[in-house]
Amino acid sequence: MIKHDIKHHLSKELLLAYSAGQLEEGFSLAIATHISMCDQCRAELESMDAMGGAIFENLEPDEIDSDSFLKTLALIDQDVEKKTMKVMKKELPEPLADYVGCDLADIDWRPIGMGVKQKILVNSEKVSARLLYIPAGTAVPEHSHKGRELTLVLKGAFKDEIDHFGPGDIELADGHTHHTPVASDDEDCICLAVTDAPLKFNNIIHKIAQPFLKI
Repeated sequence: MIKHDIKHHLSKELLLAYSAGQLEEGFSLAIATHISMCDQCRAELESMDAMGGAIFENLEPDEIDSDSFLKTLALIDQDVEKKTMKVMKKELPEPLADYVGCDLADIDWRPIGMGVKQKILVNSEKVSARLLYIPAGTAVPEHSHKGRELTLVLKGAFKDEIDHFGPGDIELADGHTHHTPVASDDEDCICLAVTDAPLKFNNIIHKIAQPFLKI
C-alpha cells in the first residue's frame, strides 16, 4: 500500500456519520476512498465502530423475519461473486476502483472546458460525485458553493486560497468558501469531488454551461 503524506483529514462529524451509515452514496464513496489511503482516519473510524458495536450489543434484540437468514446468505454470495470477478486497479484505491471499473487511462473523460475533464460516478437528486482531471498548471474557474463540496486528491496536487492539497488530502468547502483551485505545475491533478448542491460560478459563460455539465 502506498503511504501518503496526508495533512488534511476528515472531520470527526463526517467520520461519525459514515460510521453510523447516515451519509449519501457519493459522500460515503469519498470517505471510504480516503480511509483506504489514510492510516490516521482509518484508526479513528475503527475506534468509532468499536464503540458503536459495544452499544449495539447492549440493545434489546428485535424480532426478525423468518427468511432474514436466507436473504443475508444470498447477499453474501453476491458479494463474494463480485469480488471474485473484480480486477484490482493499481492506480486507484479499491473502493473507487469498484465504481470506475477500468484503469485511469481507459476512463471515458468528458471535457468541461479549459482542458478540464470529468467522469460522473453518482448523480442523484441529493448528491453528485465525479472524477475531475485538471491539467498541470490549469485553474478551475472561480466559484463558491450552495452546499457542501468534499474534494479528495487522488493524483497530483492543487492549491487554492485555503491551502495546498496533495494525494489523500481532503478539502471540505461550503457556502462560505470562494476559491480558484489550480493544479500544480509539475503534474496533472485527478480528484474525486462530491457535492450536495450546484456550484456558484461568477463567470456568466460558466453559469450558462452549468446545467449541461451537471456541476
